[in-house]
Amino acid sequence: MLWIYFLVAGLLSTVLVAVLRHYALANSLMDMPNARSSHSAPTPRGGGVAIVISFCIFLPFLAFFELVTWPFTISLLGAGVGIAVLGFLDDHGHVAARWRLLGHFFGACWALYWINGLPAIFVFGKEFYLGWFGNIFATLYLVWMLNLYNFMDGIDGLASIEALTTCLGAMLVYYFSGFEALIWAPLLLVATVAGFLFWNFPQAKIFMGDAGSGFIGIVLGILSLQAAWASPSLIWCWIILLGVFIFDATFTLLRRLARGDRVYEAHRSHGYQFAARLYGKHFPVTLCIGLINICWLLPIALCVALYGLDGPLAVLLAYSPLLFLAVKFHAGELEGVKKQHRVK
Repeated sequence: MLWIYFLVAGLLSTVLVAVLRHYALANSLMDMPNARSSHSAPTPRGGGVAIVISFCIFLPFLAFFELVTWPFTISLLGAGVGIAVLGFLDDHGHVAARWRLLGHFFGACWALYWINGLPAIFVFGKEFYLGWFGNIFATLYLVWMLNLYNFMDGIDGLASIEALTTCLGAMLVYYFSGFEALIWAPLLLVATVAGFLFWNFPQAKIFMGDAGSGFIGIVLGILSLQAAWASPSLIWCWIILLGVFIFDATFTLLRRLARGDRVYEAHRSHGYQFAARLYGKHFPVTLCIGLINICWLLPIALCVALYGLDGPLAVLLAYSPLLFLAVKFHAGELEGVKKQHRVK
């Protein structure tokens, strides 16, 4: 009967998106196209709040029935709701970058407190317990996860497809490696994101907004750290499954930093954004990224969990083609530079 529980969560998300879309249209809460946009028509925003509400309503029931622990639930709810509220305020007006970042660090610290920080990790076959340094690294990891998810939420359906394929991939890893008890929170996120995707599938009728993208980003980060407590190899599986988002966002950030750009300003120089402009549509890019996740990254993650493939080596293997794609699609370059390349 559990399938009914998750079906209802997904249906609630779908209905709430419809309500939020009506609210956005009535209150002119629109994402207007500009020089940094990847869309051409005014579109309502803020639909990701439906994911937040649905997930947070149903998650405590999983804890009540002992499918997840209460500390883990408190970690997700406290950090997730805090980040979502901050994103919601930014969607409705503007919150200065320094205050947003302070809130992000507070949410990450809250999450780590309840899940006991970063466990020991295995690197090239050796176990490392990093203590306080590990907790600092884990804090930076969570803050980067929620921000990169915001950066990568720039074309129709992409953030939703990434969440769905990553969580479904993680659930398969859990199932085949004997950690079935970990599947419930990712499954709930799948249900609520699928409800939103009904409205966000190309061509999108509403956008997720910072509230939804930041919420998903930190939830995925917390899920990966929870998995590491169950088995050190599982965090490498998550880093592999999230490879497209992690690599495109990080590669783009590093190139912009090297060029001296103001990295906190909006831009459209991610590889997926160049690809969307090249093909003239969002759907092919979103579809291809979903296929990369399923056909390339998932098998490597399974090899780590089932056959003992070393985590860092597996990450290098998984990310190698992503480097090729980042270079091919000019991730991190100025758009004018890309045009010069095409003229040549």
